[in-house]
Amino acid sequence: MSNPIYGNLKGLKPSQIKQLQRLYQQRLPGDRLTTPEFAQRVAAVSTDIGQSVCVYLDRRGRVIRVGVGTIRQTQIPLNELPRYGAARLSGIRCLATQLKDGEPGTSALTSMAMQRLDAMVVMTLTGAGFRRRGGGDTGYVKNVYLAHLVPNTEAADWAVEPIADLDEFENDDFIEMVESLEAEFEREFVAQRVDDDRDRVLLVGLKTDEVNKQQFEDDLAEAGRLVDTAGGIVLKTVRQSRSRPHPQTVFGAGKVDELAMLTQNIGANRIVVARDLSPAQERSLETACGVRVLDRTEVILDIFAQRAQSGAGKLQVELAQLEYMLPRLIGSGQALSRQGGGIGTRGPGETKLETDRRTIQRRISRLQQDVNRLQAHRSRLRQKRQNNDVPTIALVGYTNAGKSTLLNTLSNSEIYAADQLFATLDPTTRRIGIVDDDAIEPRQLLLTDTVGFIRDLPPALVDAFRATLEEVTEADALLHVVDLSHPAWMAQIQSVTGILAEMPTMPGPMLLVFNKVDRVSSKALERAKEEYPQAAYISAVEGFGLETLRQRLLKLVDYAMQR
Repeated sequence: MSNPIYGNLKGLKPSQIKQLQRLYQQRLPGDRLTTPEFAQRVAAVSTDIGQSVCVYLDRRGRVIRVGVGTIRQTQIPLNELPRYGAARLSGIRCLATQLKDGEPGTSALTSMAMQRLDAMVVMTLTGAGFRRRGGGDTGYVKNVYLAHLVPNTEAADWAVEPIADLDEFENDDFIEMVESLEAEFEREFVAQRVDDDRDRVLLVGLKTDEVNKQQFEDDLAEAGRLVDTAGGIVLKTVRQSRSRPHPQTVFGAGKVDELAMLTQNIGANRIVVARDLSPAQERSLETACGVRVLDRTEVILDIFAQRAQSGAGKLQVELAQLEYMLPRLIGSGQALSRQGGGIGTRGPGETKLETDRRTIQRRISRLQQDVNRLQAHRSRLRQKRQNNDVPTIALVGYTNAGKSTLLNTLSNSEIYAADQLFATLDPTTRRIGIVDDDAIEPRQLLLTDTVGFIRDLPPALVDAFRATLEEVTEADALLHVVDLSHPAWMAQIQSVTGILAEMPTMPGPMLLVFNKVDRVSSKALERAKEEYPQAAYISAVEGFGLETLRQRLLKLVDYAMQR
């Protein structure tokens, strides 16, 4: 159909559909919001079919969309709008009818805000045909209302004013009105603009009944850190409480509308949801909000892709990304299908989606083989170290606990370390010598830095980084580093121990080490010592407690060797 009619067409006669399609042939002056003749024609069609009609026009006065139903039912998908941005309107206006008398309702105004329409004209119908009364034309239109947006960075805001007569649109310069509005939006946008080089993120969290308030806030704060580490900036954080996630959109319908409008108002180009989403939920939110929607796992994968430096790290990150991407492929139906030639091969053929899926599956199989070879290679390196009778201690802990900094301090190395999440991906091993009172020469130990853990470690990462995580299970002992300055350090300890408990091979004995004690109060330090009296307390940056830690390491190794 060259001129498609959107919305609810059930019960319409072919002649009525043709009337709707003829609206596409109209061309209005570019500097007029509408004309009385065109408005009456739309009202006549709406009266004839007994339903609301919405007509969308661009700034050249061309009809680009005709729909049957309310503005909400016929709105343009946000990802199909030709213009987008917090400082601009979409370049589209809407002429709509409604059967009930009165100003446009909140649903219609909300839809206008979500689409960032230049303006919206809403006409209520008389319910009768065109006739003359008292020497004047009453026509099909009873009352007319003009609505448009006004700048507001916190929420959608609009103005609605009644229009006495359709003839008023003949005298108003529509282009001048729109340019004046966009100038106001531009001033408002410049006042709260941030670095354009970074992704502008709207962060959204959902609190369910199974999560307490403190844990929810900690998870949301961690998601904000992940966004910052990935190179984005959080413009605003939105929260919602529900007993359970909505199966299709995670959030309620009202909250989804709020997100769509807020995305427009603050100029966000990404929405990050602080939980994992199903492919269907991700697509539904993107359709409703008109911008890219990412879940927690996608942000972590993006960080890993940025951090991977070695060939092994890049290999494992690519495998994790492909395994995550595979169920999220979206096809284009038969439009991109591949057909064969000759008898028996004609037909719809194989779709582009099926071809892409099979290509990714083949790539995943090759990457898994490469990871298996990497696993075998690192196993041989570990065997070689074990043959040298040098004990190995693996540094484990929550991401950004200070493991790389501690390894640098103990071994006088210069491994990359930063106050960032997942600063280190590849395992790094360094030899250290510790003076033992009972030995003539320093005793040699091997310390291996590993990838940081995080709550609910994505399964794709666990599978892809199994070659790295084996460094933990094959070590003689573990050094569990904890960031004592983090407000949720107890929850982080539980997360790490939970991940270690799920390892296929039980790790060796473990020493708990609280780092960054120079950043906490004496009261907080005393509380930790009461809770974990056998742990070591250090500051890797300031050098506090390191000599005690070295002696505790020797005792840890001796205990491991006895086992």
